[in-house]
Amino acid sequence: MATGARASLTSRAAILALVLAALVMSLAFPVRQFVQQRAQLAELEAQVAAQRASVATLQAQRNRWQDPAFVEAQARARLHFVFPGETGYVVLSPTDVAQARHPQLRESALPQTPWYDALWRSVQTADAGR
Repeated sequence: MATGARASLTSRAAILALVLAALVMSLAFPVRQFVQQRAQLAELEAQVAAQRASVATLQAQRNRWQDPAFVEAQARARLHFVFPGETGYVVLSPTDVAQARHPQLRESALPQTPWYDALWRSVQTADAGR
């Protein structure tokens, strides 16, 4: 009788193990999807926060440009604008003067060939390969 009780216990344990394995297999995919979606959601929330910070920075910059004093200061500093009757000066360093007197021309190392010459050359090369 001990072997019969043990055999039914073993078969019950095997069925229980199969049921548990089926549950684990059926839950593995949804749990993985849940974890991936949570990571994607966190990434998207970080992107939204970065975009909001960028928008706030751009709005602050736009508000600065609404101030006439700021616009005037930028025109004077960047564009060297002066009011009528004022004299504008631009101070150059010795290196700026030397560069202005002897400009360095940059030439490309490779001679530029027209695109159609390069195309024709590639057609001839492909034809010669046969």
